[in-house]
Amino acid sequence: MTSTGGAPERAETPCIRPEPLVDTHLPGKATPTGGGGGGCAAVADGGSKVTANGVHDLENRILRITGYYGYSPGYCSHRREDGSESNAETPGSETSDESRSFQTCTNTALKVLGGLLLVLCVSSSWVGTTQVVKLTFQSFSCPFFISWFSSNWNIFFFPIYYSGLVVTTREKQTPIQKFRECSRLFGEDGMTLKLFVKRTAPFSILWTLTNYLYLMALKKLTATDVSALYCCHKAFVFLLSWIVLKDRFMGVRIVAAIMAITGIVMMAYADGFHGDSFVGVALAVGSASTSALYKVLFKMFLGSANIGEVAHFLSTMGFFNLIFISCVPLILYFTKVEHWGSVSSLPWGYLCGLAGLWLVFNILVHVGVVLTYPILISIGTLLSVPGNAAVDVLKHEVIFSVVRLAATCIICLGFLLLLLPEEWDSATLRFLASIADKKPEEHGGEELTESSVNTRSRSRANGTVSIPLA
Repeated sequence: MTSTGGAPERAETPCIRPEPLVDTHLPGKATPTGGGGGGCAAVADGGSKVTANGVHDLENRILRITGYYGYSPGYCSHRREDGSESNAETPGSETSDESRSFQTCTNTALKVLGGLLLVLCVSSSWVGTTQVVKLTFQSFSCPFFISWFSSNWNIFFFPIYYSGLVVTTREKQTPIQKFRECSRLFGEDGMTLKLFVKRTAPFSILWTLTNYLYLMALKKLTATDVSALYCCHKAFVFLLSWIVLKDRFMGVRIVAAIMAITGIVMMAYADGFHGDSFVGVALAVGSASTSALYKVLFKMFLGSANIGEVAHFLSTMGFFNLIFISCVPLILYFTKVEHWGSVSSLPWGYLCGLAGLWLVFNILVHVGVVLTYPILISIGTLLSVPGNAAVDVLKHEVIFSVVRLAATCIICLGFLLLLLPEEWDSATLRFLASIADKKPEEHGGEELTESSVNTRSRSRANGTVSIPLA
């Protein structure tokens, strides 16, 4: 074996010069010379340069394959021009890379775990809201008053947001300053009375109408049927976005929309196209439609708002609801459409519990989109269907017909198809292609390892080192 300082001459030992590496001799290793009677003289030359064409990496790769002179990964014999050794991987860099990768994995794991917990909270809050509405109707059957009272609680959205901001970031701004900063959602000049009415009125009306139709549907149908039909709003959002916002056309989402419509028809057909069942289905579909219109208009006029702007907007809608829509419950009261007794006789426990759960659901939905993956929020809404079904079966002893179960399953399957990302088809093809290409590479790698081992054993037996250049 050769050494860095010199080597004894061996007249019988042949020497092979790797021709393709003309300017990349291995410094510090034995290199053939013309003297010594055909022997191999060792030249201790450490002045080779590491060029930018990848010679450094090429040598490392060759030495790693052949096991040249006890080569270990991370070592390189090249030296820089200033004389310092150039190591491909230093212990410090390995430690930093490992710490970064560990931190990345930890953050991803925490985000996923937080998302799963958020899914459970979203589903539980929506199931609780729906079931408390059913309980409230047993003693207080005034759906518009309940909708109006619950919408007023949106006023607390911005104070809750600011309190969380102060706790987590030690916010220096006052609530008024933060409120004015978030009011830029309405324009550069902030919120004026004209913009307040112009921007807030249509969204507040759609919000109240969505909740009112949902509550009316709960008077006609079970909580499971209404929550399943409400999931159709995802299909309506896609159709409206495709028509109004000119979003990308996706065949799988068209199929999902058709499945949603099929489930709606089957749900209406379950008890025949007459009576409370048909009216309840129409009301639930109307609630899903107004919800989809609200979301599409929000995206069209307000764009992608941050969490502070969303909190500001929802609190503004709460103020609008309290100021301008308060006349509607009074009109319904005096016209005997929705009549209740004295204020003290109202079921304030159920009303406050319902409004609180509804507020928690809205907070989780809007904050969860920022903190974790948006798809998990949609899954949480979907899981409210089996949650309501479990409560209906165990507590209310509801018996579902085969047609209703089939319709619910079809709607839920269509909802899941709508959650597929836009590039799901190309991503799936790339994944399958990578799996197909990985198998030949593994097979070829095994053959290369076996051939390199055999070559290295033959070379050491002859006293030479053969470096494959292919």
